[in-house]
Amino acid sequence: MRDFFVDLHIHIGRTASGKPVKITGAKRLTLSNIIEYARSIKGIDMIGIIDCHVPEVIAELEDMIAAGEAIELSEGGIDFHGLTLILGTEMEIYDDNCKGPIHVLAFMPQLQKMKQFSKWLAAHVKNITLSSQRVYEQAKTIQHVVCELGGMFIPAHVFTPHKSLYGKGVENSLREVLDHRKIDAIELGLSSDTAMADQISELHHYSYISNSDAHSLEKIAREYQTIRMEHASFNELRLALHEQEGRKVSANFGLNPYLGKYYYTSCEKCSTIIPNEDDMICPTCEHNRFTKGVYNRLLELKSSDGPLVPNRPPYIHQVPLEFIPKLGSKTLAKLRDHFKTDMAIIHDVPEEGLRHVVSDSIAETIIKARRGELQFHYGGAGRYGKVKDT
Repeated sequence: MRDFFVDLHIHIGRTASGKPVKITGAKRLTLSNIIEYARSIKGIDMIGIIDCHVPEVIAELEDMIAAGEAIELSEGGIDFHGLTLILGTEMEIYDDNCKGPIHVLAFMPQLQKMKQFSKWLAAHVKNITLSSQRVYEQAKTIQHVVCELGGMFIPAHVFTPHKSLYGKGVENSLREVLDHRKIDAIELGLSSDTAMADQISELHHYSYISNSDAHSLEKIAREYQTIRMEHASFNELRLALHEQEGRKVSANFGLNPYLGKYYYTSCEKCSTIIPNEDDMICPTCEHNRFTKGVYNRLLELKSSDGPLVPNRPPYIHQVPLEFIPKLGSKTLAKLRDHFKTDMAIIHDVPEEGLRHVVSDSIAETIIKARRGELQFHYGGAGRYGKVKDT
């Protein structure tokens, strides 16, 4: 067994014919571009594309397999010459038990299963050709359908203030809406990490995954994980998420939560951090609408004071290359030309090697990011945090 780099939450912006899928996704975010960028630029081994329910995307995948560009694996997933695609979909749930909308992910082992699920889904959404559609059905029924088709069900970015399980959907417990026995993992999101999530005791039974939720090619693998598997397939992934037969998530790599867009409660107009939520007016701009931060929401939900759950994989605070101060697009292209993939630059290239290609200050910042030695300005109210200049 070995560790594979995995990002399981990537959107499609447009189909091959140019039709929109994720409205807010970049036009260059097509299926073929995602596969090439993830494999050759980012250095990822397994991706989850979560708009594979769209009929035109299914047809495109069938054409690629027929043309010999890919092979459907007997153990689930599609192999694109060293990159395994896991077929996924993102849905919005807002049923009788939800306090607000919840986004969830479902993954299917084979194209035929995804076609069956797409047909079922088409009868319960307004537009099957678009991403993240609201499903007019009870959450537990959706879980049952996913389970019956041999799929996996994962609540998405569970602490994000908008459209998430704990940020909006439930008062206290996931059991208010979901069948806890039919959850395969929990996706954390950009403003949280393992230590923060483990403050909620009902999550202690699940593996955590950290994914990019990419809306552009460059955002692929801004968060990811290494997963220990025999080989990259759907069945191996399922075993790993349930920590069976030696398979497991071996490490999570994600933004330091300070860099996320929703870490602290902040003013929606000027992003000033609001330390006291009883304040009715922003002290900077006198605006009166705030977005509750993940940190602040977890203080309300906290049910565990103990240490991390035994045997949790490490959560390594990762700084994507685009967050590195003074590292522009031309310099990044030079790094990629020399060292091939972002995974190599972030994890493996020695400092001396970096110094041969970029300035001493940029090389030093990349190494500090690798060691977890950088400092940050907090993010909030929909604005990312920033790395402080060193």
